[in-house]
Amino acid sequence: MTIQRNAEEKEKIKEILALAERNNIQIIKLWFVDILGNLKSLSLSYREFEYAMNEGMGFDGSSVEGFARLYESDLVALPDLDTFQMFPPEFTGAPIARFFCDIKTTDGKQFEGDPRYILKKNLAEMKKAGFDQFMVGPELEYFYFKDNKHPETLDCGGYFDTIPLDSSYAVRRQTMQMLEKLGIHVEYSHHEVAPSQHEIDLRYDEAMKMADQVITYRTVVKQVAAANGIYATFMPKPLAHVNGSGMHVHQSLFANGSNAFFDEKDPLYLSQTARHYIAGILANVKEICSVTDQWVNSYKRLVPGFEAPAYIAWGRKNRSALVRIPQAKQGKANATRIECRFPDPACNPYLAFAVMLGAGLDGIKRKLQVPPITEENIFHMTPQERKAHGIDTLPAYLYEAVNYTRHSKLVRQVLGDHTFEKFIANKDIEWDNYRTHVSSYELEKYLSVL
Repeated sequence: MTIQRNAEEKEKIKEILALAERNNIQIIKLWFVDILGNLKSLSLSYREFEYAMNEGMGFDGSSVEGFARLYESDLVALPDLDTFQMFPPEFTGAPIARFFCDIKTTDGKQFEGDPRYILKKNLAEMKKAGFDQFMVGPELEYFYFKDNKHPETLDCGGYFDTIPLDSSYAVRRQTMQMLEKLGIHVEYSHHEVAPSQHEIDLRYDEAMKMADQVITYRTVVKQVAAANGIYATFMPKPLAHVNGSGMHVHQSLFANGSNAFFDEKDPLYLSQTARHYIAGILANVKEICSVTDQWVNSYKRLVPGFEAPAYIAWGRKNRSALVRIPQAKQGKANATRIECRFPDPACNPYLAFAVMLGAGLDGIKRKLQVPPITEENIFHMTPQERKAHGIDTLPAYLYEAVNYTRHSKLVRQVLGDHTFEKFIANKDIEWDNYRTHVSSYELEKYLSVL
């Protein structure tokens, strides 16, 4: 394969090589993710740096979940030069840097199953619709446990608790400092509602950059925890009877440097574009939620009573609704946004951002109208009251969600045929494995009485 780097890229390669030499970088990691969002990596010695940046590095795609069939398995990881990042020595223990990569076929074409490419493709569709930027700000929650075998908590803290109840404060502080050293802008962190549950919020940014940051964030959280002798997990619902972990995603569209979601004359400061976008999310959420909440365990979080949005509605201060409108300060046009509360932090961020964008753009394209806003606590409504308000529910389990996705023209269009079919096949296997498994609950409940 021959990659044709342009003059600007060649100059950037020279700059990166000089920077790597000055900092004695001995290893560069090439990062990419599979269709489930699992981080994959190739490690290069310094002798291969220049070749890899110019030509990319080949690998066996058939060994990566959802990538290629055996007869088309040879793929190439080509570094995205804009993502070069040196790791602080205290993070890696040695002078190491990394790139995120675009995945190419051996004839130099873009591989259609690359999650980064899928997001790029949908951002291109956004631009065709008249917008310049898709801005996102995720809030990722996670748990600290003593190890990865048993979910034994480290503290008994609650929402915004601090020392001494929040005994993991020092680990969270180290994580924030490491993220900042990696160029990731942290807004703040705090203890979450459940024991040993935490949240570090990132400053909003353009969707592609933010998806890369989410992958880096999850890696840093886990590695800093491991360095402190504990285990961090983004599993959506690791503990029964307490809140699970979500990834609320704040989002807005910009055009010509202005926030297309803002209208100073509207009571909620929401433009018609924003309302159409919300309507698109609500209309398509059943079809996209197997991507934003992709695991069997995800649907144990999406149940009423634990602050998780199980009901398809929107509101302003209403945290029981699927989509919330955070209150922006008057005159802060760029702060006007919507908050999708249904994704969880174990998703593939590239695909999750892509399907939410696709759903919102569908609402704009079809000029869908939002249903009446819901300000009441939906968790306290009776089924009859929810029906009277026209409030539907999310799928109750993975198989139901996948069946909505299976028949979705929108999700097929967003993901492309290759990834769409690979994703459905993967989720079918996961569900089959789950439904044939005999759990400890079943043994404890039924073995002695049936």
